[in-house]
Amino acid sequence: MGLILPGLGLIFWTSIAFLIVFFLLKKYAWKPILSSLNEREKKIDDALKAAELAEQRMKDIQAQNEDLLAEAAKERETMLRTAREASEKMIAEAKDKAQAEASKMLEQARASINNEKMKAMTEIKNEVGRLSLDIAEKILREKLSDADKQHNSIEKLLNEASFN
Repeated sequence: MGLILPGLGLIFWTSIAFLIVFFLLKKYAWKPILSSLNEREKKIDDALKAAELAEQRMKDIQAQNEDLLAEAAKERETMLRTAREASEKMIAEAKDKAQAEASKMLEQARASINNEKMKAMTEIKNEVGRLSLDIAEKILREKLSDADKQHNSIEKLLNEASFN
């Protein structure tokens, strides 16, 4: 039974060895171990806080990106609308200018046609007048070729002129 029941001396020397190791560990090992554990715990807490802060920053940046994308989409729509309005305005101005130019050209053509018509009418009148004079000259030559006919025509014209 000696192996199962320890002796009083063994318990005493084991207790003293345990207390010496305990005091040595407490004085030299526990403080550095506890301080390194506390330091490691602090680093882990700091890392968790930094991760939470980074996550919050990422959420803020993502929200800012979404706002920027929405604003860019609005600006794009505004620019497209402005460009569409400008192109429609340019097309309308071009149509108006073309219509004005066409009207101007039409008026010039009408004026030119009227001028040519008046010129042709004047030429026709001049030609009719010249032909009338030629015919009258030929008729008068034929009538006035004889002296008696000439004398009768003059008297007749004088009588008609006095009645009018």
